[in-house]
Amino acid sequence: MFSGSKSSGTPNHNYDLSGSDLTRLFNSPVYKAERMKRPLGGSSSVAGLISHSGVRVTLANGSRWLIHKGKGYGVSSDTVVVNARYMSREWRAVMEGNFRGRKTVANFVATGGSRYHWLFDNCHWASIRMIKQ
Repeated sequence: MFSGSKSSGTPNHNYDLSGSDLTRLFNSPVYKAERMKRPLGGSSSVAGLISHSGVRVTLANGSRWLIHKGKGYGVSSDTVVVNARYMSREWRAVMEGNFRGRKTVANFVATGGSRYHWLFDNCHWASIRMIKQ
């Protein structure tokens, strides 16, 4: 699932990619991954549950994509892929991994999980699983 951005608590199901372009993205090998955090809403802290997290991946062609999870973020999955150009400047890298093309975007999305749970399967747990796979 590719999604646009989410603001004001309302999902924005805009699709920049579809069909063969989306399939190509999902099959693309990931070379670098960074676990990212940003403050949630108007908060100025990136600690704990008052922040949002995801994983920004870099592909062979240098393009970067944010894979993150939230309730209602996608239609068929709560883990979505967003072009990193939509990321605000508030995102900060907190961990990095070199995947050397061994995992694909689809692997990251699957590891993130399709269903959100505010306590047991939220954005933080999903991003930790993705970066440690």
